[in-house]
Amino acid sequence: MRAQAEGILACDFFSVETAFLKTLYVLFFIELGTRRVHLTGATRNPDAAWVTQQARNLCFDLDERETPARFLIRDRDSKYTGSFDEVFRSEGAEVIQTPIRSPKANAFAERFVETLRSECLDWIIVLSRSHLNRVLRTSAAHYG
Repeated sequence: MRAQAEGILACDFFSVETAFLKTLYVLFFIELGTRRVHLTGATRNPDAAWVTQQARNLCFDLDERETPARFLIRDRDSKYTGSFDEVFRSEGAEVIQTPIRSPKANAFAERFVETLRSECLDWIIVLSRSHLNRVLRTSAAHYG
């Protein structure tokens, strides 16, 4: 896996509760070779159209990389539709779905969420979506 890490992306969602008991969802991508994190921002309703647009935005950003993404590791969440997968297939990447109920299959993404929660989100009361986006940008810059 280490030899191929430069061409592998992993993605996942995590949720954050605000001080006003609203749930926000964040989609992120992590490059396994560099551990660089791409956060898409928070939303209250991550529907298929939103998720697909975030994939397009990421692919636009990744066009500048020397090594193209060859694989995308994702779980079997229903938010990842065929159009989401097609964005990556059109860029030449193979989409790999993790087995059901096996978080260790997407260990890099799970580890990022664990680190983000323990070092940042567990210590902050998130007030709003814009507040969470600021916190996440700062944390991702520190992580990567």
